[in-house]
Amino acid sequence: MPEGHTLRRLADDLTAAFAGSLVHVGSPQGRFAADAAVVDGTRLLGADSAGKHLFVELEHDHLIHVHLGLIGGFEVHTEVGAVPPPVGQVRLRIVRADAGAYADLRGATQCELIGPAARDEVMARLGPDPLRADADPDRAWRRIKASHRPIGDLLMDQAVLAGVGNVYRAEVLFRQRIHPLRPGRTLRVGQWRALWADLVELMHEGVRLNRIDTVRPEHTPEAMGRDARTDDHGGEVYAYRRTGQPCLVCGTPIRTEVLATRNSFWCPRCQPRFRSRAVSSSQPPAREPRT
Repeated sequence: MPEGHTLRRLADDLTAAFAGSLVHVGSPQGRFAADAAVVDGTRLLGADSAGKHLFVELEHDHLIHVHLGLIGGFEVHTEVGAVPPPVGQVRLRIVRADAGAYADLRGATQCELIGPAARDEVMARLGPDPLRADADPDRAWRRIKASHRPIGDLLMDQAVLAGVGNVYRAEVLFRQRIHPLRPGRTLRVGQWRALWADLVELMHEGVRLNRIDTVRPEHTPEAMGRDARTDDHGGEVYAYRRTGQPCLVCGTPIRTEVLATRNSFWCPRCQPRFRSRAVSSSQPPAREPRT
């Protein structure tokens, strides 16, 4: 599923291509046809994102709310000589009135015409988004510090923190040396602030590069004299999808385990399991599961 940086980048691309222009809105597939007819021929004002939700704003308080889900894609094309016929199951097509740009939405789990009140309801259910200037990280912290759930689970809960997916979860926890199974209530506020600041930096960089890169300069392929990573997600990472491969920092094989229905990745040396001070020092440490 696309993570928050993808939606923020998409909102920026839609705004750059269409903001201030009259647009033709259609649904070649037909599933959005009735709503498309309501806004066809109106002016597109801009686009915004919150977590993994996209809002395309048009005149007269109309917004197209999109959630891409697992397989959705929204392609924006600019500086085109002519708009080609739609290919495949295009749920939503937006065409600038001068035909200089168009955008096609396919495979989304959600595409609906809503008003500002419904948009506000969606956003109220979300935790703070590290990519938004109006985000309040203390809202997330209040829930994390009171929770027995693992921090790796909490980071993926969109009601706690919006926009973070499996890649950013694995990478920010590695960078901050926190085991994904550590209970949220055991984190110190300084650790949370460092996590938040790192997510803000990494996700803004993801918007800029249009991919996820999380390794520090000393761990890039060039600095380490190693081959670049090959993966359909792209980008250089420390833990995500690197099961069994040596940690770029200490050489220990990366491990994986299912957490909140998704594979979690970590280094058992760089991210040791948390042990409460209440546990007797005579009690043997818990073993890492075999993978």
